[in-house]
Amino acid sequence: MTISGELGSGKTTFVRGAARALGVDGAVTSPTYTIGHRYEGRVDVSHLDLFRFKNVSAAEWGDLEPYFDDAVVFVEWPEAGEGVLPPARVEVRLEHGGEGRRLVTIAGDVDPGLRHGD
Repeated sequence: MTISGELGSGKTTFVRGAARALGVDGAVTSPTYTIGHRYEGRVDVSHLDLFRFKNVSAAEWGDLEPYFDDAVVFVEWPEAGEGVLPPARVEVRLEHGGEGRRLVTIAGDVDPGLRHGD
């Protein structure tokens, strides 16, 4: 899943909430300076932040690839990984909506029979 949006739009907060829903109990923090974190929950969750990359090279992909093994993966600033990262099944776009609100747009390959709570 890719998470796009300008600075301060709530990308890490969105990932934190999704990780909680997937059973992650510990602290979920921004991986801006470490590039990635992996968390254990009902399923493993990987959280990548590509903010510091201009473009992800094939060699750098080798360092990121293990995060995609058997995990639900959230990628902030996915534009830097365009052409290298696997295609996203779900794309989330966060925007400032004014007065402390956020506009959230979600698009992707979601099973239409899947409902909240399934």
